[in-house]
Amino acid sequence: MLKGISPVISPDLLKTLAEMGHGDEIVLADAHFRGHSMGTKALRADGVTTFRLLQGILPLFELDAYDSPLIMMQAVPGDLLDPSVQEDYMEVVRTFVPLASSPVRLERGDFYARAKGAFAVVMTGETRKYGNIILKKGVTL
Repeated sequence: MLKGISPVISPDLLKTLAEMGHGDEIVLADAHFRGHSMGTKALRADGVTTFRLLQGILPLFELDAYDSPLIMMQAVPGDLLDPSVQEDYMEVVRTFVPLASSPVRLERGDFYARAKGAFAVVMTGETRKYGNIILKKGVTL
């Protein structure tokens, strides 16, 4: 156990965050996401909500200042988004980045394509529909 690092950050996740460079992206995927078939590194955080992971990651991780650092999936036509998902995530984000913009929303197929190019996918215990978010790493100040 290390001081100052949330217990929801596993050793593998800590190593992955440290290995990422400026512009690399990590997907915090909901429990329904097909993370292991993305063809990229997949980590498990079963039982841990994305809200809690964001609380653990954002003190360690600068968000990109040049491009949209937050990406979420649009609802498929006929589905409804639960606005509390984005609200919860942004509550945590704005604790660490007060002026952070709302996430960019990508169509489902575009989101999956973006996830395939991510540095890693973290399979969380998030069960809310459309609970996926991509974080783009910035430059550590």
